[in-house]
Amino acid sequence: MEAPPITNYIILAAHLIAGFTLVFFAAKAFKRTRYTPMILLAIGFTLLVLGETVIEYGVSSLGNETLQKFIEEGFEIAGFIVLIVAVKKS
Repeated sequence: MEAPPITNYIILAAHLIAGFTLVFFAAKAFKRTRYTPMILLAIGFTLLVLGETVIEYGVSSLGNETLQKFIEEGFEIAGFIVLIVAVKKS
């Protein structure tokens, strides 16, 4: 059974708020310290949040589920790669 549409929007909003709060604090830490891994963390988390929320819901209008999954997973994989680079540089 699928959740009611309002529930989906609440979950999406919570995901975006939590995700971009994390990005905000990482960017703020970079601004304060100029420590390169912090900006990489902000970029990586941005890609993850975009892939999991904006791309997932925004690209669904294409009607091609395979293309949607490819784009969504591409953003998430890129985000994880950037996070790995950030951790390796720290």
